Amino acid sequence: MKEENVILVNEADEPIGLMPKMEAHEKAVLHRAFSVFIMNDKGETMLQQRAGDKYHSPLLWTNTCCSHQRDGETNIEAGKRRLSEEMGFQTELKELFSFIYKAPFDNGLTEHELDHVMMGYYNGYPSINPEEVEDWKWMQPSDIKNDIAANPEEYTVWFKIIFERFYNYLTENTAQDES
Repeated sequence: MKEENVILVNEADEPIGLMPKMEAHEKAVLHRAFSVFIMNDKGETMLQQRAGDKYHSPLLWTNTCCSHQRDGETNIEAGKRRLSEEMGFQTELKELFSFIYKAPFDNGLTEHELDHVMMGYYNGYPSINPEEVEDWKWMQPSDIKNDIAANPEEYTVWFKIIFERFYNYLTENTAQDES
């Protein structure tokens, strides 16, 4: 299988080229990414535990799904594609905000991403892809916040950054917005 390219961007999210994903992580080059948060009608957030053979952050808990946009793909298209690939379901997504972060890992790789955060609603059960996802669970945002404080090493770096910024939004938007 051919390695996927990531979209290199400047700080204004303007594409400046493509690079193989692993090379971008080795060189810590800024590239476009996305993170999807799925909520249910109880106000819970669906978390996934990354598969054990992931090249970084294996078995850590994180948001519902995340990945990198493909060349020519919108953020929403990418989010829906990856939600289906990782969690086995589809739902409408809404883009909320984006931010830049840089996080080195113990294996010498670095995530340097302009991350687009999206949200959707779903009340069913996922059909997880075991190559991508070890496990999943629903949690109330307040319980996630408490668990991150008690066990920060069990969560991905980007999830902790996003969750802190996103916490008030999650707690204030527990019901699906019909507008």
